Amino acid sequence: MLHSVDFAPIEAMQRAGDWLGAGAVLAGIAAGLEQQGCGVIGLATNTMHICAPQITAALSVPFVHIAMPTAAALKADGISRVGLLGTRFTMEKPFYMDVLKAEGLEVVVPDVGITNLNGIIYEELCLGIVRDESRQIYVEAIGRLQARGAEAVILGCTEIGMLIDDSVSPLPTYDTTDLHAKALVAAALG
Repeated sequence: MLHSVDFAPIEAMQRAGDWLGAGAVLAGIAAGLEQQGCGVIGLATNTMHICAPQITAALSVPFVHIAMPTAAALKADGISRVGLLGTRFTMEKPFYMDVLKAEGLEVVVPDVGITNLNGIIYEELCLGIVRDESRQIYVEAIGRLQARGAEAVILGCTEIGMLIDDSVSPLPTYDTTDLHAKALVAAALG
């Protein structure tokens, strides 16, 4: 089962810093999915995992956190220091990095250009706009993460995969969208 959320009201809550309000909306949706018979729940967005504690509190079934399968894949590949790209919320707030750090990973985020990277997500990728110039900005950001010791990079926003993959990245990429989807299927079938 899938519940597709209208992004505009959620994005307005993000801008307003109303994470509790957004969490209440998402927790209500998750609880509704559980009531409809879902035995495992996932949230197909990285940024909104800031609300994961509210969502899990509303559930009695397992919730698959999007960062967990990514952390498992990184560790399986022997990666210990990883770059993280995503929205500014994902790169600046601890909710996501704390999960990765608890799994033994050292996380590096861009030290410059976060506003520009965030703008590309919201002003281009969320609207289906894919520009080579924006791809180059991301490739340069990954290069700077590599220069700071990152061994791989997490594409920690579901839209970044529209721009970046291993064919253009100077570092191996770990696409949370792909890893999370596979983990949810495995949990549902397990």
